[in-house]
Amino acid sequence: MRRRRWRVVVLTLAAIYFLVPLVAAAEFSFRKPGGGYWFGNYLAVATDDALLTGLLTSLQIALFTAVVVIVLVVPTAVWVRLRFPSLAGVLESATILPIVIPPVVMAAGIAFVQANLDTPLFRTLFSSSTAALTPFYVVLALPFAYRAVDNGLAAVPLRTLVEAARNLGAGMAGAIVRVVLPTIRSAVLGAAFLTLALVLGEVVIARILLYTDTFPVAVVEVGRSAAGVSVALSLASLVLTWVLLLAVSVVGGRRVARRSSS
Repeated sequence: MRRRRWRVVVLTLAAIYFLVPLVAAAEFSFRKPGGGYWFGNYLAVATDDALLTGLLTSLQIALFTAVVVIVLVVPTAVWVRLRFPSLAGVLESATILPIVIPPVVMAAGIAFVQANLDTPLFRTLFSSSTAALTPFYVVLALPFAYRAVDNGLAAVPLRTLVEAARNLGAGMAGAIVRVVLPTIRSAVLGAAFLTLALVLGEVVIARILLYTDTFPVAVVEVGRSAAGVSVALSLASLVLTWVLLLAVSVVGGRRVARRSSS
């Protein structure tokens, strides 16, 4: 009985801690400059060229980042689980490093490379925000993507699936693409949406490297003159990410329920 009461108390305090700032931000985002409430702050992205361009640029970066992350993580996680399970701990420790190292430190190192290495390769790399930021966002997204994919692989009979595909004539790459990926679809989608959330929220590296055409930087710049728009767009990005992750959880839960019932 006491444990149940403590759970209620802890969950209530956690709900207050997380929901009160969100409710306050939502109320502020609907405020009209002259008084009253309206939806104009949420429609600013359609009327402000800088915000619209930044959103399209960030979505493009998110797409490229998600593709590269999935291509790197899925085969690596599958290979480690099948061939080198003893290296799983080493790989997990390596993927934690981007979380341990502050983004500002990484950005400072990137800025030093950008300023001091004048070669054709680096000029091409830093020629646009998409080319420059995608590799570093891949590194930042690896911890979240790897754990999402690894948890998905842990929930399926991976060795049985791969061996069955190989016995039917599929190569290793074919087994991963045609058998493993559809089986862990919800985990892969979760990794992709976590990458999307990271790209739509990362502002430190883009700001230090002076790439001001991304959505998070554009939101920060707009916030200097229109705080309501900045709060509204930040809240909209957060809600969108929650909805996408909730959809992945629901779809994954239904697939598990169907599999267990069959």
